[in-house]
Amino acid sequence: MRLLKALTLAASLFAAGPVLAAGEALHPPDARFGFNSLFGTVDRAAAQRGFQVYKEVCSACHAMRQMSYRNLMDLGLTEAQVREIAATFTVTDGPNDEGQMFERPGRVPDRFRRPFPNEQAARTANNGAYPPDLSVMTKARHDGANYIHALLTGYADPPDGMTMMDGMNYNRWFPGFQIAMPNVLNDDQVEYADGTKATVDQMARDVVTFLAWAAEPEMETRRAMGVKVLIFLTILGGLTYAVKRKVWADVKH
Repeated sequence: MRLLKALTLAASLFAAGPVLAAGEALHPPDARFGFNSLFGTVDRAAAQRGFQVYKEVCSACHAMRQMSYRNLMDLGLTEAQVREIAATFTVTDGPNDEGQMFERPGRVPDRFRRPFPNEQAARTANNGAYPPDLSVMTKARHDGANYIHALLTGYADPPDGMTMMDGMNYNRWFPGFQIAMPNVLNDDQVEYADGTKATVDQMARDVVTFLAWAAEPEMETRRAMGVKVLIFLTILGGLTYAVKRKVWADVKH
């Protein structure tokens, strides 16, 4: 059942279609992600849970081809854990000595497995829609983290008097309010190893945290460097001002 729901991401979270012209989406509310602040960092536990949501729900349709399994060690997973995760996927490799492609278990250096071998296969499986790659999706959308969170938690019954097109679902945060992707998150859909309650909001927050980290893994390093530069410039400015006062102290106007 879980796989069936994931496979129905036909229009995907971010597919542009006729509904985009139907109206403007509301600006998503601030979900207050810690990493969105000036000196914010990524919650590693949340990002690890978010990878689990991606793996068990989103990866049935959405690729993340800019990510390799070894990148997960930057989230705090051990090499043994990453090796075990990679081995659960089957990847196509080759050619072998006979010139044939073959399938093998995934390895730590491999990129995340694509759910479909090519775009046409993806469209065929999703009624013509192409689920986009999620590697940098939080950067590709304006206010991407808040938008994705709002979208994943924004499903509801349509208001009275609203006519829904066939196959569409009401989502208050999607432009035009009608989206082909059904609600793919349900309470207790995944079982977190750390015992965290898997509510819809929690799973949405976790997967957004993971996607934000994947889109900009160097964010924390860059921000740390920025803080060091600001401290250096502040000290340099103070010293410069002190020297200037000293040099010009005996000059009479």
